[in-house]
Amino acid sequence: MSEKVQDAIPRSFWIISAVALVWNLLGVAAYVMQVTMTEDALMKLPDAERMLYENIPAWATGAFAVAVFGGVLGSLLLLLRKSWAVPVFTVSLAAILVQDYYWFFVARSTEVYGPGGLMMPAMVIVIAVLLVWYSRSASAKAWIS
Repeated sequence: MSEKVQDAIPRSFWIISAVALVWNLLGVAAYVMQVTMTEDALMKLPDAERMLYENIPAWATGAFAVAVFGGVLGSLLLLLRKSWAVPVFTVSLAAILVQDYYWFFVARSTEVYGPGGLMMPAMVIVIAVLLVWYSRSASAKAWIS
């Protein structure tokens, strides 16, 4: 990259990229907590919630893994100014949609959590869409290549 393009990258790019990494690392932490939940921890959950967690199929857990690890990889690629961030964020978004399909239409988690259970998944989708958009915008402005 030329020095002129390097100078044209705004400070906000680095802040957004770093915040995206932290956000996605929180997703990895949530994933790790879910897949390492002990029997004792499961038994402490209310029955309806415990049944949700006991019956998660491998494909939904896999989608969760692709979503969060893809988000971390996309964020790192953004920080490294690599255009691969765009397709990686896109795959991460697709995995989020697969995971949410399971939770809302197969497991019907809103019957357990109520309408309030939609807030976090909605926020995750919005942020994922924004990261796809932002990485595409960064690519169009030659901030990443």
